[in-house]
Formats: sequence, structure tokens, C-alpha cells
Amino acid sequence: MKIYALGEQLIESTMEEILESSRQAVFIVSPNECKQVLEQIGIGYEGDISLEDAYFCKVETQQDCLYGTFAIPRLLDVLGSRYRIMFFINSRYIVFSERDGFAERLIQRICRKKVKQGQTKEKFLYNFISEFMSKDSSILERFEREIMEMEDEIANDRMQNYQNHLMSVRKQLLVLRGYYDQMREMGKAFEENENRFFAKKHLKYFGTISDRAERLIGKTIHLIDYAQQVRDAYKAQVDEEQNRNMQVLTIISTIFLPLTLITSWYGMNFKDMPELEHGYPFIIGLSISVIILCIIIFKKKKIL
Repeated sequence: MKIYALGEQLIESTMEEILESSRQAVFIVSPNECKQVLEQIGIGYEGDISLEDAYFCKVETQQDCLYGTFAIPRLLDVLGSRYRIMFFINSRYIVFSERDGFAERLIQRICRKKVKQGQTKEKFLYNFISEFMSKDSSILERFEREIMEMEDEIANDRMQNYQNHLMSVRKQLLVLRGYYDQMREMGKAFEENENRFFAKKHLKYFGTISDRAERLIGKTIHLIDYAQQVRDAYKAQVDEEQNRNMQVLTIISTIFLPLTLITSWYGMNFKDMPELEHGYPFIIGLSISVIILCIIIFKKKKIL
């Protein structure tokens, strides 16, 4: 278990020091420790404490606390497992329950990067959420570059594994769009301040979170539309290639249809067949004439 006292600097403390003082604090605990810690600091939570239920980013209001979950995609594996964190907030304390140490790593990064790390709960939550959303813009730019590269490959007829690649990118963008939408709603829920756990003058931090999520949603939707445009361009190119192939087959069929008719006619055996004795050169010349005539017609129609 880790405990950090809030202030200009986040200071590691003990349970006894926090309980004896009037300072606000952040607790990072395992799911097994969570219930006991909540009881010790006076947070009454009505429900089961299970990280397996943390599928979404959300906030719920209860009588004694704000309860919520973070389900944060791993940016290098968006479709894989997520970082799952449960949190509980009252007027003095914030409690994070996790297994993989992600929240603790975030706080350590905040300590290294921020001069004023957490004077208040509102400022700390803003820093905490901003920290794990800080790289999202660069990730979206990476997706944009990938889609642009696929567009260039289509233009240059280098389309290897295109469908699988684009499908994977599109799925990841859809997952991120849902995640940013949840973060936007979470910021709004914090800003509503239903339990009055946050100071009114500091609610602007949560509005900033909602605005950032809104911008990320807009960027993600733009990339999804861009990916759809690239997919349509690919489909149009495939259709054009198929049309060219069908055109070649049509030309071949058109040329050989009269030749087939001629050879079929002279393949029959009947007594009064014309040119029966000296027809071979005539049939050869007729066939060549038919081929030349078809080519001339195709040239005039600009099919060839």
C-alpha cells in the first residue's frame, strides 16, 4: 500500500500520520486491502470491489463517496487488455485500487514532471488523468501516418495485406473513440459535483478534461472517416481492375464467337457443302478478316 499526502509536493506518508492530521491524501491499494482501508478512513461503499468489473471509464455517486473505474487502453496494444483501476473519493481522500502498479507509476511521473503536483484533490485528479492521456495525440498522429501510407500504397498498386491492416487500424480507432467518449462523460460527471466533494472554484479542471476528450473524439472521428475514404478508394481500384479483366475477356469472347461459328459450320458433314475441295485457304482468310474487323471496331469504340 502507498499513501501520498496532497500539497505542493506529493509526500509519501503512513496511515497513522494521515489519520492524525487533517491533510488530504491519496491511497494506492490492492483489491484485497481496499475494503479495510475504506473502513479505516470512513468511506462507506455499497458494492463489491472487483477489478474484473472495470470494463469502462465511469463515475457513480453514492451517499458517502464518488465511486468509479478507469479502463485505460494500452496505447501500443489498443485491442488488448486494459489497465483497470477502481477509485473512491470523499471530501478528504482518494483511494485507487489496482493490481499492476499503473496508478503508482503515473504518480511517480507526476512527481518528476510537475512543480505543483497536487495542492488539492481537483488539481491532483486533473494531473493524474492528464498524465495517462498525454500521449493520445501522438498515438492518433501515428494512426494518421499509417492510413496515409496505405493510401500511397493503393495509389502505387502496392496493396499487400491491405484489408487486414486497415481493419485493424479501424477497430483500434473505434475502441479509442469509445474510450474518449467515456472520459468526456467522466469529466462532466466530476464537474457536476453532485456530492459537493470538490471546491467550486476548482471545477474548471474537470471542464478541461472534458474539452481534451472532446478534441480527441473529433480527431478520432476524422481518422475513422479518412480510413473509410481510403477503403472506398481501394474498393474503386479493385473494381476498376476487375472491369479491365472483364473487358479483356469480353474482347476475346467477341473475337472468337464468329470464329467458333465458322469452324462449327465447316465442321459439319453434308453433301453440298460449299468450298468443300478448296475451302481451307478461304476459311483461313475469312477468320483473319473477322479478327481484323473486330480489332478495327474495338479501336473505334476506344475499347482497345
